[in-house]
Amino acid sequence: MESFAGVGLTFLAAVLFAGAAVVASRILSPRGKPTDRAKLEVYESGVIPRQDAHVRFPIRFYLVALLFLIFDVEIAFLYPWALRVKELGVVGVVEIGLFVGMLLAAYVYFWRRGGLQWQ
Repeated sequence: MESFAGVGLTFLAAVLFAGAAVVASRILSPRGKPTDRAKLEVYESGVIPRQDAHVRFPIRFYLVALLFLIFDVEIAFLYPWALRVKELGVVGVVEIGLFVGMLLAAYVYFWRRGGLQWQ
């Protein structure tokens, strides 16, 4: 039970910090309606917006982002495996082969569905 005291104290500090941030924002934030319409306008590097900020992007952008994340996570898992490959033996090689095989299947599926074509 004593080994969880540090975890409990960290959790308590996080809750207190979050609560203090909410209370401070309530105290320090301005009240009432803004009287100036310019205060409600979007300001992006001094450029006046020409269209609505809610523009629809093609799903292809999200698919490519997900593909990048999948292979980025793959590298994150392959690096520690590569450091300990001798200790893991044949079982480790088979497991990582299955892992890479599943990711390769996902890549082939994405490729066949036309996710890599920019038309």
